[in-house]
Amino acid sequence: MTGKWLEFLIQIAPSVKRVTIMFNPDTAAGRGSYYLPSFEAAARLLKVETITAPVRSAAEIESGITSVGREAGSGLVLMADPFLVVHRDTIISLTARNNVPAIYFLTVFARNGGLLSYGPDNAAMFHRAASYVDRILRGENPAGLPVQVPTKYELVINLNTAKALGLAVPTSMQQLADEVVE
Repeated sequence: MTGKWLEFLIQIAPSVKRVTIMFNPDTAAGRGSYYLPSFEAAARLLKVETITAPVRSAAEIESGITSVGREAGSGLVLMADPFLVVHRDTIISLTARNNVPAIYFLTVFARNGGLLSYGPDNAAMFHRAASYVDRILRGENPAGLPVQVPTKYELVINLNTAKALGLAVPTSMQQLADEVVE
């Protein structure tokens, strides 16, 4: 997943040479360690520098995004983290104000003004979960059911935000997107 986040971010903002990954170590999967190894491996392949930005408060989010915005050639990846969802409006506002190209893990970010998002299609996951609920209600032991992984992912691009950031979204990327916000 992190490889795709970086790939899409660099595709839409080719001047990005340094990428900060933001997360709350108290709420992110594995205290942040779940995504970090693959993020760093993908960054090496794409020849971008990585910066880790653990945040635990709105003030730390603000100082982190402001810091990213001060450095030319910087971008931001938001790790899948419920803490960041709670602060999404602040994050979207700060990335816009500080001219930071950012990629998010939920479509709601891009639909509400974030540059782009890439992540599992939550509606598809909920539809698949319905069969599990049915099986459990019919008496099957939940521990005996296999873990399911997402099979459908969504890419959402916000063209208004791209324009505000001075980014030209390649036509090929727009065609690849599941949704383009204009």
